[in-house]
Amino acid sequence: MLNKNNLLEALQKNYPDLHFISGKRFSFRPPKTIVVSPDESERAPMLLFHELGHALSNKYTYQTATERLKIEVAAWKEGKKAYLEFTKKISLPSWDDEYVEDSLDTYRDWLHSQSKCKKCGLTMYQSSDKTWFCPFCDQFKT
Repeated sequence: MLNKNNLLEALQKNYPDLHFISGKRFSFRPPKTIVVSPDESERAPMLLFHELGHALSNKYTYQTATERLKIEVAAWKEGKKAYLEFTKKISLPSWDDEYVEDSLDTYRDWLHSQSKCKKCGLTMYQSSDKTWFCPFCDQFKT
């Protein structure tokens, strides 16, 4: 079984500019802090590498909901790359792409709920100032 302390030591050695601290849940605090959960599940290493992916992708802020989704996709992509490199050094469970897609689906579902017009049900778009517009209702206002 994977020893979390060994993994954290290896991560700290490979990424000396990052800080790994204990917390309630895995998260990333830009620009250089990764919060490590006491979670001991089989997916915990993936979640840890996802947060590492946030640090490695250098994408921390977003203006629109679609940018938020892009940040999450980038973090999973970078996290997977680092994870697969680490499997050459330390024994890790297999990467679960289905779990990643399920996780991204929560953001996709959130984006869909945010973008649905409450009046007519069409998909709205968001401007760079975070304002949502409905192509039907806003086009034909009376």
